[in-house]
Amino acid sequence: MDASLDEKLQSVKWGEYKLGDLFEIQPTKWYHLSNEEILSKNGTVPMVSNSSANNGVMGFSNLEANNKGNTITCSDTTLGADTMFYQADDFIGYSHIQNLTPKFKPFNKEIASTIISACRVSTSNQYDYGNKYNRAAMRKTKIQLPTKDGQIDFEFMESFVAELEAQRVAELEAYLSVTGLKDTHLSLEEEQALLDFDKIQWDTYRIGELFDRVKTKKLPYKAKNLPKESKGQFLLPCLTSSFNNQGLNYFVPKDGATILKNVISIPSNSDVYRAYFQSREFTVLSDAYAIKWKSSNTNITPQQYLFFVSCINKITDLAIYSYKNKLGGWNIVQNKYIQVPIRDNQIDFKLMEKLVSAIQKLVIKDVVEYSGKRYKQQN
Repeated sequence: MDASLDEKLQSVKWGEYKLGDLFEIQPTKWYHLSNEEILSKNGTVPMVSNSSANNGVMGFSNLEANNKGNTITCSDTTLGADTMFYQADDFIGYSHIQNLTPKFKPFNKEIASTIISACRVSTSNQYDYGNKYNRAAMRKTKIQLPTKDGQIDFEFMESFVAELEAQRVAELEAYLSVTGLKDTHLSLEEEQALLDFDKIQWDTYRIGELFDRVKTKKLPYKAKNLPKESKGQFLLPCLTSSFNNQGLNYFVPKDGATILKNVISIPSNSDVYRAYFQSREFTVLSDAYAIKWKSSNTNITPQQYLFFVSCINKITDLAIYSYKNKLGGWNIVQNKYIQVPIRDNQIDFKLMEKLVSAIQKLVIKDVVEYSGKRYKQQN
């Protein structure tokens, strides 16, 4: 964090507040319909679920919004405030989503962001699968907020978050420039790969034919006792069964750990069996494992790894699997079959590379435009 921002935090006076004193906490209104009846490809109204990704939005609908925006939502089936998000727009609720309506004014995105961050700090490692973060727990949650003259300092919260956003936008702008991600122009090969997608030939391969499980040393740590941020000797992200932040939510010392990079991670005991490509150094802690490309004759690129991840998730990241109906570990997954593109009876690695590269450019385009626009506004 910038020194000036850190200095501002050091000079702040803090007060303790109960979430239930600040918000009315009630279930969101939701349609008693199946997801297929609510969601639509051309929908514009967000539907907020218990997802910890995409601001909790699982999709969009053409049905009428039945909950007002400028509020906070949070799932009551999770282990803390990881699914707590600010909803700027009117939305459709989902089962087990609580709506936190402020009892105070002013209220906006900056103030909501501060409160959500405080809630996540307060609820970290407090809840488990037998003790969920339900409505009663939300109401009792105690958080620390900036104060001035004995009152919540909303003005500080707004200015601090705005300044923090400006700093992050500047960092994002610099990162996009250094990495070359600002170039979102599709090459002719990338355009052709997208145009020819429906003409792709596919073949089926057993996952165990293509990948091997990576052996890792067992670590003597419990997740609940580990920091969620890099601190001191606890520098190495470690993998668990969580699907938040690609399963990397804790840190361990590097000493004695098997350090992995450029592999695929898969949970072995989870509610969601989603594979991820891990491009940075990490290690395995529990309830998950890593797999790597098997052939020593072929080195595959990060883009090709990402393509394989999407293929694997088509048979692992399914709603039928949960803690009650587990997919299982590598002994099960290695015998699952995936479909990959082929050319001349061989895996078409070049096509995989071009497709992922094209999709990355299309996805990052909005980020590049947002970053450039916000950077110009702030300078």
